[in-house]
Amino acid sequence: MTTAEIMFAQPGDGTIDREHDARKVLWALLAALFIHLVVAYSLAVFGGVFSPALPVEEKPVQLTFVDLPPAPLVPKNSAFIDTDESKQSAEPPKEKTFESNANSKAASELPATGVLPLPSQNGKDRPFVDLETHPYALANQGAQPQPSAAPQENPKPSEAPQPTPQLRPVTAAAQFAMLTARPTPPIQPSVAPTPAQARSAYRPLKDQTRISGNITNRGRPSVNAFGTPLGRYEKILKDSVGSRWYAYVDQKRDLISIGTLQLRFSVDRSGRVKNLKIIKNTSNESFANVCLQSVLEAQLPPIPEDVANTLPPEGLEVDGFSFTMYPN
Repeated sequence: MTTAEIMFAQPGDGTIDREHDARKVLWALLAALFIHLVVAYSLAVFGGVFSPALPVEEKPVQLTFVDLPPAPLVPKNSAFIDTDESKQSAEPPKEKTFESNANSKAASELPATGVLPLPSQNGKDRPFVDLETHPYALANQGAQPQPSAAPQENPKPSEAPQPTPQLRPVTAAAQFAMLTARPTPPIQPSVAPTPAQARSAYRPLKDQTRISGNITNRGRPSVNAFGTPLGRYEKILKDSVGSRWYAYVDQKRDLISIGTLQLRFSVDRSGRVKNLKIIKNTSNESFANVCLQSVLEAQLPPIPEDVANTLPPEGLEVDGFSFTMYPN
């Protein structure tokens, strides 16, 4: 008798194996997908760094033409320099470097030694520009017209001389009348006015300063300046203040110390000084009072209409108006 081994299958054993195999396949797919994603991301990142950049398409240059207003005759906010009457020119210069009260053309007595638009010259080291040397002169009334006596008329030949009256004795009543009577004023001869001598004009003190300029035209030191209405008004302002300043300095010279004072103020359309402030003072209080008084008492005319229209509503703004006291 043969022995047969009978095996009984346990319920569920095959199902478990199939589920285990399915999970393995699923995890393998997920791992492969993750690896592919990592590789793709790496290629995208490192490929952009090491690969050469693509050339950028160049766009054609576009030009736009705009109608610009004509250039002004004088550059805006150009520096001011006053022009002496002896250096005025009828025609304006080609290069309008400075704004002034009159036209002048650049010239220099020395050859060009620098780059400044000024004449080269020897002189004192000063913070300002003076092209010549002369003392100051205060404005005065000058000589008045002197009367000249008109020639007396000769008696006509036809007129006969009057006979001399006979003298009579003077009574007491006649003597009293002579003492109390008022003398008749003599008739003044007619006079003809003679031309008055020229009145002296104000002239500030100037000391020729040391300059290294680029002007090559030979002649008396001068600059390319263009006379404008604003420049002429600024000249009036400087002369009006300066003439008073020199007079007050002469009166209080013993109280003033050496130094520099700078002011800021504005001049309205009517010519009045407003908003006067001291922005720098290296001298003493007496010097400051002299400078302030000179500006406040300046008799300025109203600003011309054509000049006022180009200024802000506050009027002419003056910044850094300087006064300097040097040792003798």
